Order: sequence, then structure tokens, then C-alpha cells
Amino acid sequence: MVQDEPNGEVVAASSGATREKKLNFFQRIALFIRQVVAELRKVVTPTRQELVKFTLVVLGFVVVVMAIVYGLDLLFTWVVDVVFGVPS
Repeated sequence: MVQDEPNGEVVAASSGATREKKLNFFQRIALFIRQVVAELRKVVTPTRQELVKFTLVVLGFVVVVMAIVYGLDLLFTWVVDVVFGVPS
């Protein structure tokens, strides 16, 4: 284990040759949990205004993609009808 000096994060040593002994199973689990907690401390919760803006952007993007897929479906259906013909 190596302590990252600027913010006190616990990170794995980058060089395997300098490590004297390998961590056992439980030490690796503890290291993993410490790293997860360190990463979760970096998470920033969006404000309500940001959350609404991001939600609207995602919904708008989904509507645009749905329209493109619908248009392509209509186009391919028309092409198949023209190429293979539907007997009347």
C-alpha cells in the first residue's frame, strides 16, 4: 500500500518488484474497500437544476434516436416492398 500524499488516498504500489510480500486475500479485500470509499468521496451530487437539465438532455436524445430508428424502419420497409414487390 502506498499513501498518495496530496489527498491521503490509499493506492496499490505501482512497482511489483519493490513489494516485499504479497497481500493476502483479506488484505486485498480491505484495500479494495478503502479504494472504493476513497473514490466515493470524490463523487459530486448534482444540484436539482443540473439534474433536470441532464434528464431533459437524455430524454431529448432518446426521442431523436427513436425518430431516426422509426424513419429507417419505414425506409427499409418501403425498399423491401419495392424490391420484392407485394403481389396484388
